[in-house]
Amino acid sequence: MKIVSADQMRDIERRAGEMGLSWQTLMENAGLTIAREVKRLRGSVLGSRILILVGPGNNGGDGLVAARHLHDWGAEVSLYLSHARKPDDDNYRRDLERGILALVAEQDKGTSSLDGLLSSADVVIDSLLGTGRSRAIGGALKDVLDSVVRAKEGRPSLMLMAVDLPSGLDADSGAVDPATPRADATITLGYPKLGIFSFPGAAKTGRLIVADIGIPPELANDVSVELVTSDIARRALPARPLDANKGAFGKVMVVAGSNSYIGAAYLACAAALRSGVGLATLAVARSLPPVLAAKLTEATYLPLPESTPGVPGVEAAATLTQSLAGYQAMLVGCGLGQHPATAKFLEAVFEFVPVPPLVLDADGLNIASHWPGWWDRLPSGTILTPHPGEMSRLTGVSVAEIQVSRMECARDAAGKWGKTVVLKGAHTIVAGPDGQVRISPFANAGLASAGTGDVLSGVIAGLLAQGLSPLDAATCGVYLHGQAGEVVRAELGDAGMMAGDLLAALPGVRKGLQAGGR
Repeated sequence: MKIVSADQMRDIERRAGEMGLSWQTLMENAGLTIAREVKRLRGSVLGSRILILVGPGNNGGDGLVAARHLHDWGAEVSLYLSHARKPDDDNYRRDLERGILALVAEQDKGTSSLDGLLSSADVVIDSLLGTGRSRAIGGALKDVLDSVVRAKEGRPSLMLMAVDLPSGLDADSGAVDPATPRADATITLGYPKLGIFSFPGAAKTGRLIVADIGIPPELANDVSVELVTSDIARRALPARPLDANKGAFGKVMVVAGSNSYIGAAYLACAAALRSGVGLATLAVARSLPPVLAAKLTEATYLPLPESTPGVPGVEAAATLTQSLAGYQAMLVGCGLGQHPATAKFLEAVFEFVPVPPLVLDADGLNIASHWPGWWDRLPSGTILTPHPGEMSRLTGVSVAEIQVSRMECARDAAGKWGKTVVLKGAHTIVAGPDGQVRISPFANAGLASAGTGDVLSGVIAGLLAQGLSPLDAATCGVYLHGQAGEVVRAELGDAGMMAGDLLAALPGVRKGLQAGGR
């Protein structure tokens, strides 16, 4: 599913018009879809008191069409207009002909009538601005939104639904106006907008519903950003033939772990195995396998020569590179630490050409960031999996700047470095070196805990070993990891979730995908 900017959406609608799909038709389709979604979420609208906030543009027109359908289905509908509609507005006229109550903000001193409507409403539909925000919100529009926020604070059960975007949310950046209310659900029209997946806007969106309004899908073919859906992840999953052996599902070498971060090695290896890979080998300083083997029994081990206990020395590079034959992927970095001897070890490893397709994470990234032109030392199909702090070290851009423009940062870096970049965080970004961008649908506070990134990297490396392209391995891994987080959150909540909780959930998520579910 493509994700568009405001300009791209306007261009798509313009080209739809050139094909004979008029804006009136699109508005009719949008309004009917909005009404249907309200009915679906409510179960029934018969007798429901629905207040529709109507803005001056096309977003307001969508709300007027929805009002007509909801009224015809038995809802008690009221309209509150931020600005008077033109007398020749056909949708407004048809609402008035039905006897639908309509009030205009300029005639409502102190918003007293609006406050009365809000106090009795079951549902409020925000069709004030949508993608039409162009300046700070003030005047009557601010008064309307302030009243909505107060009503929602006083009565949390009041359902607030936004049309296309919550009013005041920037469609491209995700920036929000101070007056922007938090919606319970957002019905976005045609295609989701970029700002829905960027904070702080993402926190105002609520449940996202993408509404088909009849736009031919080929009009978005040139859009390079898409939402990672279950369909995309399912198509990427490797086949599991019944006559397979473990060699058929690939072998991954995991270079991870040190004295202080033994658990990272366990999580990364176990996640690779849970992804469906045939064999995972853990290359780790030779004093650590006895500690790990009691818990990580399914992996094989490659003990590496040490400089000091728990720290691989530079001579370990030869041991590793001589053992890589037959491995389809390698994961480097989880819990390795940044000891000077470890840095020399990794430098020596990447002097060896070729290494298998690579996932570079955590301390692998931190160490590599000190090498001039580090990206040229890595295989062309490398997947980099930084969190914002690591991305800052790799790019020299502050974390704050990265978080403001996550998609652009990941896409630009992937193009510059010629690598696939997975910028972790809420709505993780996957960017390919060819400009393709895929955005995760998941934002889960439970995943903001130590070790979850090791699980993600292990899953991606396991999928890479199973033959997926770097972009597909990263995309599918991000989806499986995110959906596993949703499964755990549904069972345990998002406080106290641990990285290890994801491991048991991963096979079930993959099974569900293969069966055609989420």
